[in-house]
Amino acid sequence: MVAIDLEAIDSAPPNLDPFEHLIAPRVIKNDALPMILADFPKIEKPGSHPVNKKISGSNFISLIEELRSQAFSELIGNKLGIKLTSQPIIITIRGQCQLSDGKIHTDSKDKLVTALVYLNASWNKSGGKLRLLKNNHNLDDYIAEIPPDAGSLVAFICRPNAWHGHHKFEGKRQTIQINWVRSHKYKLREQIRHTLTANLKKLIGWI
Repeated sequence: MVAIDLEAIDSAPPNLDPFEHLIAPRVIKNDALPMILADFPKIEKPGSHPVNKKISGSNFISLIEELRSQAFSELIGNKLGIKLTSQPIIITIRGQCQLSDGKIHTDSKDKLVTALVYLNASWNKSGGKLRLLKNNHNLDDYIAEIPPDAGSLVAFICRPNAWHGHHKFEGKRQTIQINWVRSHKYKLREQIRHTLTANLKKLIGWI
C-alpha cells in the first residue's frame, strides 16, 4: 500500500511570505486513510512521543517509512527551496492536546524544516487549528490556518520569524511531526529526551 499522494503535495503552491511554507490538504490517499486512522497508536498522554519499535499496525508503520523516504524529503525540499535529502530526520507523534499547548513559538534553530501531517477523521472545533503567524504576539494576525483534519499537511522552513500556534484545545488531536535537523548529534539528543519524557509520563501514570 502506498499511502502518501506525492502528486497532491507537488501540486500545492509554496508561499514565501513571510517565511517559506507549504500547505497541502488530503495528502493521504483515500483508500489508505481509514486503515491508517485505525492503526494510529493509542496515546493517552499529551506531548511528543518517539516513533520506535513499539509502534504497531502495518499500515501506520508503512506510512512512517514513506515519510522517511528519499522521495518525500526530496519533494518537500524542492517545494520549499532547501536540500533535505542528506539531513537527519526525527519523527514524533502526538495523540492528545492540553490547554497549555499551542502557545506562539518558533521551532529550534537546530531544525531546518518542520512538517506536520494531521490524522483526525474531521475537525469542527474552534481551537486546535494551527495558524502560521505574522508576528509573535497575536494569534489572530495570521497568514494561514490549517484545521488538523485527516491527511492535511503543512511544512515550513524553521526561520527566526516562522511564528505559529493555535487557540486552546483539550482532547484528542492526532499528529505526526517530521523534522529535518542540522546534525546527527542533535537528533540523538532529541531522541533521548523524547524517550525519557515518554517514560516519565508512563511512570507518573502508574503512580
